[in-house]
Amino acid sequence: MPNTCYVLGGFLKLKIMSGGAFDYNQYKIRQIWEDIQQELDKQGKEKPKEDLRYYDKEYLDKYPEERFEHIYREDVQKIFKEGIEILKKAEIYAQRIDWYLSGDDGEDSLVSRLKSDLDALS
Repeated sequence: MPNTCYVLGGFLKLKIMSGGAFDYNQYKIRQIWEDIQQELDKQGKEKPKEDLRYYDKEYLDKYPEERFEHIYREDVQKIFKEGIEILKKAEIYAQRIDWYLSGDDGEDSLVSRLKSDLDALS
C-alpha cells in the first residue's frame, strides 16, 4: 500500500504529496512550453560568448549573423505561440485530472478548479 503506515494493528493513510497519478509528469508539459517560449524570447539576440567559443574571429567576421540567435518566420512564430497555448491547457487538464484520480479533489473540485485555472489563462 503506497503512502500508508502500519499503526497499532491498523493502517493509517498518510498523504505525502498531492497528485501522483501520472508520476508528476504534467510538469514535463510545462518544461516543453517554457522551452518553446525561450526560443521565441531569444530571437535576434546576441548569442552568449560560450555558444560562440568554437568559432574563430575570421569566421564570425565573414558570417556576422552567426553571432545572433535565429529569427523564426512569422508563420513559424504563430505556430509556436499556438502550441504554447495548447500545452498550457494540457498542463492544466493533466494537473486537475491527476488530483482527481489521486483522491485529492472530488468531482465538484475537479470541475470548479479546472474552470478557474482555464479562466486564469485568458
